[in-house]
Amino acid sequence: MKTYSIAAIPGDGIGKEVVAAGLRVLGACASRDANFQLSIEEFPWGSDFYKQHGHLMPEDGVDQLKNFDAIYFGAVGAPDVPDHLTLWGLRLAICQPLDQYANVRPTRILPGIESPLRGVTAKDLDWVIVRENSEGEYAGQGGRSHRGLAEEVATEVSIFTRAGVTCIMRFAFKLAQSRPRKLLTVVTKSNAQRHGMVLWDEIAKEIAAEFPDVTWDKMLVDAMTVRMTLNPGSIDTIVATNLHADILSDLAAALAGSIGIAPTANLNPEGRFPSMFEPIHGSAFDITGKGIANPIGTFWSAVMMLAHLGEAAAAARLMRAIERVTANPSLHTPDLRGTATTQDVTEAVCAAVLGDNE
Repeated sequence: MKTYSIAAIPGDGIGKEVVAAGLRVLGACASRDANFQLSIEEFPWGSDFYKQHGHLMPEDGVDQLKNFDAIYFGAVGAPDVPDHLTLWGLRLAICQPLDQYANVRPTRILPGIESPLRGVTAKDLDWVIVRENSEGEYAGQGGRSHRGLAEEVATEVSIFTRAGVTCIMRFAFKLAQSRPRKLLTVVTKSNAQRHGMVLWDEIAKEIAAEFPDVTWDKMLVDAMTVRMTLNPGSIDTIVATNLHADILSDLAAALAGSIGIAPTANLNPEGRFPSMFEPIHGSAFDITGKGIANPIGTFWSAVMMLAHLGEAAAAARLMRAIERVTANPSLHTPDLRGTATTQDVTEAVCAAVLGDNE
């Protein structure tokens, strides 16, 4: 029997609640499949750790993670800790040194969930957003000078390297090629950002030549928001920069019904380092401790983790369980205009996994 070592980092806010739920569901998957087991080690890193130790994770935190098969992450962020400290102190401090350069965010309307877009159904909205995850607008280059003076200067430098853009573009074309429609939209803002974004456009054209069976087009990011809203059926796979895809994927989740259902995979595609899987919803302190956080995004992230580990059957079984549960309106949490609790949804998904005989 295979054993996969999983580093669980619940983090902050509802991250603790949904990761606990996700670990229950993963346990049900391992029990039902009987071909693998999971060895879970939990790390108490996050804002509480920061308040005790002055940093969000130990200095050797990344080294501690390198030998795991995958990382299961909840959320980071707290009302009394500046957001840039929590993001750069934990999530980006893991993604960047582990070279998790491909952020993959599938979005589709699950059974039983309605899009806020009138008349739009699952056949119209079934997307995958590929986000460059290691450079671009979140490269971390820049600084502040003359602090507190009238002449104070703050700079944020976007970094686009030929190597980085080539890697994410080839990854996106391969992903589009693997999907039935073989359709890719490359998102930029090259009319205004005439250096990095023009390089992005040029490399897209170069890589496209390697994939003659993939139909691709180009959109400016502002126009892309309009297309996502007014013509969702024209879209399949999207690739965009770190910042642009971050924004577009939140819009995509809302158009699919709720940010609470949206998953993420932070991938090191070559497998040199472990990849990390997380919901995109954040720590949501406004509902922390109320027991009503939607765990579906965390469960769908577990689907992606199982598939990444090579457990395709278990991943498919868990996805079927998720869809059976979302199809039941009585199991919708408040973000989906229902009254179900985190525990209700978790128990229902576990039962659906254990009872699945397809």
